[in-house]
Amino acid sequence: MDNTFYGELSVIGMPGCETFVEEVDQYLHQWRGSRLSTSFIVTPDCKRFGNGEGKAVLHESLRGHDVYIISDMYNYGVKFKMYGQEYPMSPDDHFADLKRVINAIAGKARRITVIMPMLYESRQDKRHVRESLDCAVALQELENMGVTNIVTFDVHNIGIQNAVPLIGFDNVQCAYQMIKALINRVHDIQLDKDHVMMISPDEGGMNRCMYYSSLLSLDLGMFYKRRDYTTVVNGKNPIIAHEYLGRSVKGKDVIIVDDIISSGQSILDVASSLKERGANRIFAFATFGLFNEGLAAIDKAYADGLITKIFTTNLIYRSPELLKREWYAEVDLGKYVALIIDTLNRDETISHLLKPAERIKALLAKVQGTGES
Repeated sequence: MDNTFYGELSVIGMPGCETFVEEVDQYLHQWRGSRLSTSFIVTPDCKRFGNGEGKAVLHESLRGHDVYIISDMYNYGVKFKMYGQEYPMSPDDHFADLKRVINAIAGKARRITVIMPMLYESRQDKRHVRESLDCAVALQELENMGVTNIVTFDVHNIGIQNAVPLIGFDNVQCAYQMIKALINRVHDIQLDKDHVMMISPDEGGMNRCMYYSSLLSLDLGMFYKRRDYTTVVNGKNPIIAHEYLGRSVKGKDVIIVDDIISSGQSILDVASSLKERGANRIFAFATFGLFNEGLAAIDKAYADGLITKIFTTNLIYRSPELLKREWYAEVDLGKYVALIIDTLNRDETISHLLKPAERIKALLAKVQGTGES
């Protein structure tokens, strides 16, 4: 392996990412040899004043370094004090701290790459009426501050990269890790079209679901959402019904694929409709599990046999309560992120990492006993 690096490697874990960054650091040390006794991690000191204002302090120079900043915009488990009261950090708070850290680097780094698994304001990515374009503006802010690469996962709308056409923007999929986790956690799963179907919960997720169904040679179905466009509730037009298009799911295991589980209600509505159509076990893949209305509804769905298992990644915060649930399965992306950082630091292409088709085929061949991965 080439040991020529773009610059001295430094990995900054923003508040709330400490455990994940430590895992990444361990893989980097393992690959680069035990001769490296010091950590690649640089820990920023993100301070808060009593009135809620903040600042970032770096206690070491990053001049000439190749810097990778890992930031979880949705980690409400990180809290700060303001006027004597404790508050969970919002995405806006995390984004402000990210900019403070970049500001503290003060242009001395050779290159800055921001790894933001769930892109900040990624659901506010297009304009329908007189409304803000927050995601585009945020990306342009990072570009203007000297960020040269953005690495994100399963972005809600890939078209958002057009806001920053002159810097790197890599959208990473985790299909291989999802399929591997399913095989490891559900030992009797039979990934063939006689036993399993892929389902998209809405029309917006069809490309994602088509990718899975093509690689696994499975039939595909989809739901589309009928909405009440005369009403707005919590910033959205409420869903009236989920209508199904596709072949029969009777007697088959079903995998619902989505990018985000927000409240979880859409997944449960789709699962309920599939059960009414005779589906067997129902699994869900989602890169990001927010569960922002709590876990009670999914607990009930699991107890009622509606949902068998939900798979989400460890790229964003998972509450201790979530990790204890029998229906929850975590998909670890620490090694994958470390591999991306290691490859970029060597100034090599990550194209092969963004296209996992061959690894998925090898994994299936190994499971089916027809080859080795």
